[in-house]
Amino acid sequence: MIKNKDALQRFEKELIRKEKVDIFENFRLLEAMYKEAVLMGQFPPKDPLSGLEVDLKIAKAVNSVREAS
Repeated sequence: MIKNKDALQRFEKELIRKEKVDIFENFRLLEAMYKEAVLMGQFPPKDPLSGLEVDLKIAKAVNSVREAS
């Protein structure tokens, strides 16, 4: 059980801030996920427009929110 939630959050933020980005590792992960999706038959999608309506509704909702001053 977590006893000090604030201390844990500070620790996590500091850990993320100090962690260096490895662009090559990120590309390797992306390539592996792409290959996995192809092998599972999930990519490319059978119907490329499936789910488009949901995406449009989400984009409209997100774009209608005003920025905080």
